Amino acid sequence: MNDLQTPFSQATAVVRPDWIDNNGHMNVGYYHVVFDIAAEPFFEWLGLTRAFRVEHGSSTFALESHLNFMREVKEGDPLRFEARLLDFDHKRIHFYQEMFHATEGYLAATYESLSVHVDMAQRRTAPMPEVLSARLAQVMKAHASLPRPWQIGHVISAHPKR
Repeated sequence: MNDLQTPFSQATAVVRPDWIDNNGHMNVGYYHVVFDIAAEPFFEWLGLTRAFRVEHGSSTFALESHLNFMREVKEGDPLRFEARLLDFDHKRIHFYQEMFHATEGYLAATYESLSVHVDMAQRRTAPMPEVLSARLAQVMKAHASLPRPWQIGHVISAHPKR
């Protein structure tokens, strides 16, 4: 838990054949799937391990997410992900991920998400245990040095600001 990667970069994936749509690239729905797959090692690194969840009877649920498509990826393309903690409070975790083509290096998509800490017995939001808050504070301090991506808080509009 002392490894404060800035940004976190241990997640990888490969675009599966069943993720491909009629346009010959990864279908929009699978971007959410692969970002969720990539978020799991990030959340474990943050301290939200299976053991933590069992011990504290808690988990996290997604509240909101924003996805930006930058370049397409196709069947068999290797992917790598970077993740950073943007902010947190006693119940919420705000994080951001980038998906890169692993061999060509281009940014393919970005994902901003807000999760909430949940008491699984009640299935209601609940304050997170101090041990998790302390870990998030450590990570937040390290990740605060990263530049803020333009996508954060981006508003969808047919008439973007210029």
